[in-house]
Amino acid sequence: MTPDRARLRSAVFLATGVLALPALAACSSQDEAGAPTAGQDVAPAARDRVADGGTMNWAVDAMPETLNSFQSDADAGTSRIAGAVLPSMFRLDAKGRPQRNADFLESAEVVEREPKQVVLYKLNQQAVWSDGREVGADDFAAQQRALSGKDSAYWTARNAGYDRIEKIERGENNLEVRVTFNKPYADWRSLFSPLYPKEVMGTPDAFNDGARRKLKVSAGPFAVQEFDSKAEEVTLTRNPRWWGRPAKLSKLVLREVPRSSRAAALAAGKIDLAEIDAPEARRIANAARDQGAQGPLSHGPEARLTPAKALRSWAIANGSDEDAADTEQQARAKSHRAIKKYATEQTGLRSYTVRKSLEPAYTQLALNGTEGPLADDRVRRAVARALDRDELAKAVLSPLGLPAKPVGSHLALAGQQAYADNSGALGDQDTTEARALLADAGWTPGGPLKEPKGKTAGGEADAKKTKADSGSDDSGDSGDSGDDSGDDGTYIVGEDDQKPGDSGTSVLAPAPAAAYQQAALTRQAASLTAHREADKEKKKDPGEHAKQRAEKHAKKSEKQDEAKGGAPGAYAPKGTAAPAGDPAAASGPMAKDGKPLTLRFVLPSGEGSESLRTVADRISRMLEKIGISTETSKVADDSYFKDHIASGQYDLALYSWPATAFPATDARPIFAKPIPAADGSLNVEQNYTRVGTDHIDQLFDQAMGELDEDESRALVKKADARIWAEAGSIPLYQRPQLTAARTNLANAGAFGFQAPNYEDMGFLKPGEKPAAKPAAK
Repeated sequence: MTPDRARLRSAVFLATGVLALPALAACSSQDEAGAPTAGQDVAPAARDRVADGGTMNWAVDAMPETLNSFQSDADAGTSRIAGAVLPSMFRLDAKGRPQRNADFLESAEVVEREPKQVVLYKLNQQAVWSDGREVGADDFAAQQRALSGKDSAYWTARNAGYDRIEKIERGENNLEVRVTFNKPYADWRSLFSPLYPKEVMGTPDAFNDGARRKLKVSAGPFAVQEFDSKAEEVTLTRNPRWWGRPAKLSKLVLREVPRSSRAAALAAGKIDLAEIDAPEARRIANAARDQGAQGPLSHGPEARLTPAKALRSWAIANGSDEDAADTEQQARAKSHRAIKKYATEQTGLRSYTVRKSLEPAYTQLALNGTEGPLADDRVRRAVARALDRDELAKAVLSPLGLPAKPVGSHLALAGQQAYADNSGALGDQDTTEARALLADAGWTPGGPLKEPKGKTAGGEADAKKTKADSGSDDSGDSGDSGDDSGDDGTYIVGEDDQKPGDSGTSVLAPAPAAAYQQAALTRQAASLTAHREADKEKKKDPGEHAKQRAEKHAKKSEKQDEAKGGAPGAYAPKGTAAPAGDPAAASGPMAKDGKPLTLRFVLPSGEGSESLRTVADRISRMLEKIGISTETSKVADDSYFKDHIASGQYDLALYSWPATAFPATDARPIFAKPIPAADGSLNVEQNYTRVGTDHIDQLFDQAMGELDEDESRALVKKADARIWAEAGSIPLYQRPQLTAARTNLANAGAFGFQAPNYEDMGFLKPGEKPAAKPAAK
């Protein structure tokens, strides 16, 4: 796992556009990938404009638990350090694509495909570890042995790719490394980045414990000097044996600063670079705007004190009621201190600027398909088609001055080679069609509702009603349920609402009544990829041969879909109309057997989650238009993912996933079909929506083993189209990346896709000006 991929993974952070086949058929894969939606914003400067020396303090959310990127508790801090002190064979460029790292690698290529795949690495002859030993084949071999998964004594977090390596051999010398695979592996460039020395990987003890707080041997522009747990900082210093461009900074200090404390730390000058949230970005912008201004600030605690409030406060403080006066005087003193503190901090924030881009990660709406109403794929698709993703993207990104475009893929972002907008496989935002899908699923508007006991949305569990009413002593008073999860009385997925005959495992395949819609969507996804393939064949051979192959593929897809009960051109079954009649009833809440269609929307409650709650409010209003009501449950940040998302205790949720340069490998566990375990539980890997299919898994496996890069990417795009059709997760927007940086700090800021160039970071020489910010695309 590269540092960039690990950093993204620590981030655990909709149907739109009717499929326009003629337009898609005219697009090449390069056209589909396009350019990144936003570029880097790092104040680029030539090295001769950057001063030699100096210390840069870089805020991290928490001190890393380990310096070993391949352990389960590695985090963003681990990856940041690894990128500065360890070799990487490939690094991501500004488009999120892997590029050879010339500091370590002269060349790397597949030299044999049959009978087995062989990759030959030729290493830079100058590349040495900090102890003087050359970086060589023995380091590759030690890392493969540790990460192969064959020795359980190594406490590894992940073995993807390394488990496909059969052997590693020296070539003509120790600087040539021949890697032979026992299975073809398309994502071979993801391996050995970072590369640890054999001193770390050579034994289980060294791997498990030897690199948690120190790295005695490294090979990068920096080396780890000190890991100070008490001071909560890691200090990196220049590596005297570094053979590349020498680092401009003398020291790079990673300092733990919680998000809630970053504005104060910036104002006090304790840090030079820090990722921040929108409120801090506004404060920095206001500080620059207010420089030289006279009078009280138009923002902050003083701005909240209106003349009327001030007059009332003065009257109470000087009134005849001594107790009230004393209390008010204390409140006024506290307010005065807050105003003074805020003004002082604003003065300190004038030394910073906000650099902004988009993270290589996207926020999605997750729909839990385990049980309840969302186990029915028609209801999931109705939710997806109710959403205006353009509006949601604008709500988050436009106020920040960032380009607001909805994400069209689960597996890549604009600019990356695997990107294509496959949202057409599901369909455009359409309230009428969404209500028709609900009607076909048995949900109807209007009419009296019977309040269910002990749950909110009965959904697919309604057939159990008779048994539950006759054989249960439930009284509906859930106050004594014994649930220690902080239940506030709202519906929790997974308690007792399975469909008749369910074993308690995942409901992944659509119900028989939904086969019609599912087949249509599968055909829509297949049609999208078929036309993409036809375009590829046309470029190879514009004659009749390409035309015949494309037609054959399309007919095959249509025949498969008809065998499933599908028919061309439908989302809901033909003849299923949106509810009509009384307009008031048609726009009212949906119900089935007297139970309302209500979904539990689980959200984090922390201060840094305001944008998620804003998006959730808008989504709730959009769903209300099709008769779906939501009950919002706000939970503590530290329990949000572990106790709710990962455990499946939600109907709707918002969280983020990274877009990786290696989706065949990295994205497969996120969308893998859950597998029932012997004890009746589900092995979901990282698929927290619990929605998946065998076909999607097969496409990932084929892509992972396809050495033709164009064909491998085509298979990834097919998988994405089918993920859209299942409507388990709906990509919304690329996450904003806001970074506070000192105004004279160069080559650092909002990095976007690209890996930081640690050796080029530094402070501008006196009189030098930072480069202009890139224009939004």
